[in-house]
Amino acid sequence: MPKVTLPTLHSGQVEIWQNKSRFNVVCCGRRWGKTKMMVTIAADTALKGFQAGLFTPEWRQLAEPQTELLDILKPVTKSASKTEGVIRCTTGGVNDFWVVNDNPLAGRGRTYKVGFLDEAAFTKPDMIDIWSKSIKPTLLTTKGSFWLFSTPNGVDPDNFFYRAWHDEELGFKQFYAPTSTNPYVPLEELESLNRTEHPLVYQQEYEAKFISWANSTFFRLEYILENDQPVEPVMKCDGVYAVMDCSVKSGSEHDATAVVYYGFSKYYGHKLVVLDWEMYSIDAASLEHLAPKVIEKCEMLASTYQARSGSMGLFVEDAAGGSVLIQQARTRGWPVRALSSRLMSKGKDDRAFIVGGPVASGLCKISRYAYEKVLSWKGRSMNHFLHQVTTFRIGDKEAAKRADDLLDCFTYGVAVGLTDYSMMI
Repeated sequence: MPKVTLPTLHSGQVEIWQNKSRFNVVCCGRRWGKTKMMVTIAADTALKGFQAGLFTPEWRQLAEPQTELLDILKPVTKSASKTEGVIRCTTGGVNDFWVVNDNPLAGRGRTYKVGFLDEAAFTKPDMIDIWSKSIKPTLLTTKGSFWLFSTPNGVDPDNFFYRAWHDEELGFKQFYAPTSTNPYVPLEELESLNRTEHPLVYQQEYEAKFISWANSTFFRLEYILENDQPVEPVMKCDGVYAVMDCSVKSGSEHDATAVVYYGFSKYYGHKLVVLDWEMYSIDAASLEHLAPKVIEKCEMLASTYQARSGSMGLFVEDAAGGSVLIQQARTRGWPVRALSSRLMSKGKDDRAFIVGGPVASGLCKISRYAYEKVLSWKGRSMNHFLHQVTTFRIGDKEAAKRADDLLDCFTYGVAVGLTDYSMMI
């Protein structure tokens, strides 16, 4: 038989392999090597003349293992088709590739010696039915084994991966594999991530812990304070800018046009400081009257804090009223810029994840003025900025019922100043 070289498992993977059971669930951190382990077992199965089934939630998650197996098994490949999702070997072995989301027939009609479900935490709620009715029966006549691999994705009793980990009746043996058990991941890199990522994100993504996002405040007040106090902005900064949430939601009792002002500094002092925030009750047609006032205030703040680059202008969403405002600004020469389309394409939770690291690392602070500000809105006198930011929770099913205009300005503003979506260049 032609020579075939299989990947070498690292020590953490070898330990799991040596202690495997028939049904196994591996809860692992990012870059632990779950896909590499799956590919290695699948290739070995095919070389021995048996059939293996590889399942993922969506097609794009099949691309990496399918490409790797095509390369590894090339010397013994009899036929292969990415379209059909199959590799047939001269040994008689087969690797099949399946998508499970919206595919209740995944695996039906097949017989496998071993099967795998990669990214198992990201399947849909009907995965338990697909497992019991379609996939598990493929292992019946061969007394085959099955592996679940995934990084956790919150606490969800309806999620198949969560249930496989917590429900002993499903019969899966647990293997805990945080990123640190991969000896090829530099410890100093993990330590750096631990310092710069949001604590809950680090715990889920690298320590492989099930995090209850709904019960955890994502932006804790202490993150934007210094020694439990708001800050006094440095009197010299690099620039001042504002972010306006001008997506008018007609008829919403919580609707407001919100503006948040930021002081940005590259070289000394705090990287980003929330200088002020405002809320207005206006319709889309009135945005062209509000924008000049916001721009004028940016200029005033730039002068107050001796911003070297002056005012960097106003950032708005290129949608709804914002799109109209951007067109008007071009005609009138106003410094109004569209937020990154990549950033706008993200949902509220995803934007929070993007800025969570910089905020939790203390790179964004709030000024005393913005901290102590109280405004009456819809019959409630309070600091609406602090309330919206510090009560935000990932996966909040009641989010649509809550005011979030200032929160949107906060996540947009931090993304502009402190992340890969920065527009300060």
